Amino acid sequence: MYVGNKLTRYGFTPGVIETLGPLLEKEGYRVSYVGTLKNQLPRLFEILWSTATTGRKVDYILIDTYSTSAFWYAYLTGRLAKLTGINYIPILHGGDLPKRLERSRRVCDKLFNNSYANVAVSGYLRHEFEKAGYKTMTIPNSIDISKYPFRLREQPRPKLLWVRSFHQQYNPLMAADVLEGLLHSHPDAELCMVGPDKDGSMEEFRDSIRVKGIEDHIRITGKLSKEEWISLSENYDFFINTTNIDNTPVSVIEAMALGMIVVSTDVGGMSYLVAKDEEALLVNIADSTSMLNVISDLIANPFIIPSLSSSARRKAESFDSKSVLMHWRKLLI
Repeated sequence: MYVGNKLTRYGFTPGVIETLGPLLEKEGYRVSYVGTLKNQLPRLFEILWSTATTGRKVDYILIDTYSTSAFWYAYLTGRLAKLTGINYIPILHGGDLPKRLERSRRVCDKLFNNSYANVAVSGYLRHEFEKAGYKTMTIPNSIDISKYPFRLREQPRPKLLWVRSFHQQYNPLMAADVLEGLLHSHPDAELCMVGPDKDGSMEEFRDSIRVKGIEDHIRITGKLSKEEWISLSENYDFFINTTNIDNTPVSVIEAMALGMIVVSTDVGGMSYLVAKDEEALLVNIADSTSMLNVISDLIANPFIIPSLSSSARRKAESFDSKSVLMHWRKLLI
């Protein structure tokens, strides 16, 4: 049984449950999905009822585990699974989970010390959990590398792509600040923002770019399918990741697979995901000036661009689903 947020029918971005689950099914595992209701309270009841009933008939319960209010879904599911004697496996996603370990140590002990295994999707979270005393293994999120056509970037244009939900923690306003600065030296600069609105940040972003007078240089697509934004990426050379909190964002791995030049804030697991200055460029959190300078310097001096592009692709290939499934097969014996 896989417990997570399976909410794409409501317009949400597909979660890991909707990529890992089908991969496991293709490997011959029978997977039931729980967490399909949009409203939080009914979804909690759905999860607990399914754990108490369907959970008794399964070998393992996989639980997508995040750091904010969704953490309590994982905690209650794990406690109920423990009471009914079912092996459960928290899959650790939230970039802010280390703070949760500090805030809620007693409940974390109950959840993570009684699990069959704790699976971190990044070396960063594994490091933080093991530092806190919880035995943890790493199995990264996966992509199907064959779906990402590689284009070697050699002479980058001032064309920026941003792919994330519009949410305060992902700091979309920073992308507007970077473009505003870039337009001073590159009047043909463009920015494309891909993703749904989660907390009203999209309207705040629209207001900001109107005040800045740069709305004609920005395209806001809203939510796109993976195939749509992959096709769109052909028109852009830089992938900017402006987040304030992160773990191992799949969108960054996907951009690397496409050969895009990734410029990201150095938060959470980013320094564990990429080799700085070899596979991507990293700047301090909320430092739009540094991100602007990095992009400007790369456009003016593109001699390292081909190496960045090809190295990014090689790193992305290590996240191919075939490699990742080998780790899951060893765990789900």
